[in-house]
Amino acid sequence: MAEKITMPRLSDTMEEGTVVKWHKKVGDKVTEGDILAEIETDKAIQEFESEYDGFLLFAGVEEGKTAKVDSILAIIGKEGEDIADLTGENSSDNKPEESSSEKTEAEAEEKDSEDSETEQETETSAEIPDNVNVISMPRLSDTMEEGTVAKWHKAVGDKVSEGDILAEIETDKAVQEFESEYDGTLLYIGAEEGKSAPVDTVLAIIGPEGTDVSGIISGGKPKEKKAEAPKEEKKETEIKEEKKAETAQPQAKSSEPVQNMSSSERVFASPLAKNLAKEKGINLQTVKGSGDHGRITKKDIENYKPQTASAAVQNFVKQESKSVANSQMRKVIAKRLAESKFTAPHYYLNVEVDMDNCMSSREQINKLNPESKISFNDIIVKACALALRKHPQVNSSWKGDETLIHGDINIGVAVAVEDGLLVPVIKNTDFKSFAEISGEVKDMAKRARDRKLKADEMEGSTFSVSNLGMFGIESFTSIINQPNSCILSVGAIIQKPVVKNGQIVVGNTMKLSMACDHRTVDGATGAQFLQTLVLYLENPITMFV
Repeated sequence: MAEKITMPRLSDTMEEGTVVKWHKKVGDKVTEGDILAEIETDKAIQEFESEYDGFLLFAGVEEGKTAKVDSILAIIGKEGEDIADLTGENSSDNKPEESSSEKTEAEAEEKDSEDSETEQETETSAEIPDNVNVISMPRLSDTMEEGTVAKWHKAVGDKVSEGDILAEIETDKAVQEFESEYDGTLLYIGAEEGKSAPVDTVLAIIGPEGTDVSGIISGGKPKEKKAEAPKEEKKETEIKEEKKAETAQPQAKSSEPVQNMSSSERVFASPLAKNLAKEKGINLQTVKGSGDHGRITKKDIENYKPQTASAAVQNFVKQESKSVANSQMRKVIAKRLAESKFTAPHYYLNVEVDMDNCMSSREQINKLNPESKISFNDIIVKACALALRKHPQVNSSWKGDETLIHGDINIGVAVAVEDGLLVPVIKNTDFKSFAEISGEVKDMAKRARDRKLKADEMEGSTFSVSNLGMFGIESFTSIINQPNSCILSVGAIIQKPVVKNGQIVVGNTMKLSMACDHRTVDGATGAQFLQTLVLYLENPITMFV
């Protein structure tokens, strides 16, 4: 019997997985233990092996696609086995065999039906001329879902030229003029003045005078308009309008004057043209308008070619925005940190540590063990583990009706990776030496960046450390890594004047900030923990006692 395999939950926070690569394809023989696919979770890319023998009959997720945990991933069974019941598809094998005459009649009916549909489609398409343009309710702001027509500047039957104001549309933020991109006659208005319409619904239809557009209004779709070749010669009407614009005084009620930074001369441009000019970094003072009374339209901006421009002006062009799809890791980080920040009542404790003795101790330790050099972060992790042993309340988790004080001390060390942050966990940190901690951190940090960490290597932390000192950050605060009660933020070691024995001398200091969950760790408890931590760091020899 065929076995259905679902998207596995490969980490405690995993809600969906992405198939990075299939190692088997439909029809391939599969043996228990064979790698079926590589699956990307919110934390790592892991190989997923088969628990069954048989043939891969169905692959439910394509490479690069994502599926929810427990949704169907694959089906393994006997070669040729019917799996319609498992995939939800109808099986033709269960239907009785039709006689040849029945098949012939059915095929004929189907062909007649297809021919009829084709004829209807042809008729519908024929009713909609190529030179008809359907204008949809535009999205005039990033939050706009519908618009209200405050005023129509054209009525059905009026002649419309490209750049003419069709209507004033009220969005959720402002009332904006909306201009036409086409020439023709206004054949249809989809929303009356004062009425609202959703974005992308039909707002207006422009085309040749007398064109029947009932097919479009009732749901028909116009054919795509072919791009016209650029016209080399101007129409007679355009020449007349340009001459008129050169002699006329600029008066346009529907256009807002734009004040240029380097000139007091007023420029008239449509809102669409102004926005486009701003995006392209074009000075409207240098653009000649082709609209009524020299008004600058969208077309003028699109066709604008500067005669001369300095390198500085050319370089000062606004970069285009772009959208980047969020990875599984980024989505989970966003979800978990938001839950932590808005669920756990955070407060922060800050201390400054004298690192002179710690720097000397590290130098001596590394001289004795040059093959396994330890970092300041390794020393801090070890010091945290020993301080947690003395202050177990900090090594806890909030459980609603109870607080869980952990017996083991497992410290998570935040590691920056290409598309987010991973927190590998050093288990039983308090029982490990500096060298052992250093070796584990280096190994897991490398595998974290290569996305080769196992799920259990990132689970079970009871306290977390985040260190941005290597980036020169002097001080910062972190969001608690749930279900921990605290996270320690480590800054850079800074050389500065300090007072020792009543004298100002050059000293090396480091700032620590600890975010605490007030539900489990009170201020005094957190402060006492930091006192112990500072004692260990300022006198490293005490960690060996």
